[in-house]
Amino acid sequence: MTGLYTEPVQDLIDELGRLPGVGPKSAQRIAFHLLKVPEQDASRLAHAITEVKRRVQFCDTCFNIAESAQCELCSDSRRDSSVICVVEEPKDIVAVERTQEFRGRYHVLQGAINPIEGIGPDQLRVRELLERIRGDVVQEVILCTNPNIEGEATAMYLARLLEPVGINVTRIASGLPVGGDLDYADELTLGRALEGRRSVES
Repeated sequence: MTGLYTEPVQDLIDELGRLPGVGPKSAQRIAFHLLKVPEQDASRLAHAITEVKRRVQFCDTCFNIAESAQCELCSDSRRDSSVICVVEEPKDIVAVERTQEFRGRYHVLQGAINPIEGIGPDQLRVRELLERIRGDVVQEVILCTNPNIEGEATAMYLARLLEPVGINVTRIASGLPVGGDLDYADELTLGRALEGRRSVES
């Protein structure tokens, strides 16, 4: 459809189309929705995007989203530093926290191994995870990546990497549907998966 719209509209469609999960048709629908809403509504959206980019960063320790150098969870001295739950994205922390079954620390990989999309271990926060577990504090690492092909490949890679360290490496139990995402799991299912985590054989 390039060239059929005025330049500002086409630019908006192009930028929306770059968002994950937004195809060309969806980008057009969103763009024309924004054209129809009152200007103050569009301005609020633009302001929210600007503010989140200005005020929110990644935690220096776990790479969760934060408004300062450390996120609220890393700043909480009541949490158990001996257990680290490894997740793919910050949204997965929200899913795990809803279960109220986990009181340890987190580490966000910011993705999963996906060779098709050119994402390997070097594009993830793997090196930072290894740095965190050096020393005597961490006793268990829970691999809480998504139960899909990419998540399983990432979990297996991390299990092999962590085996020489000599700490307990576990994987969340089945109970989550294969091919699903953590943020779609209900609290009970994810809670049971955490409770039934198992040691990972590399």
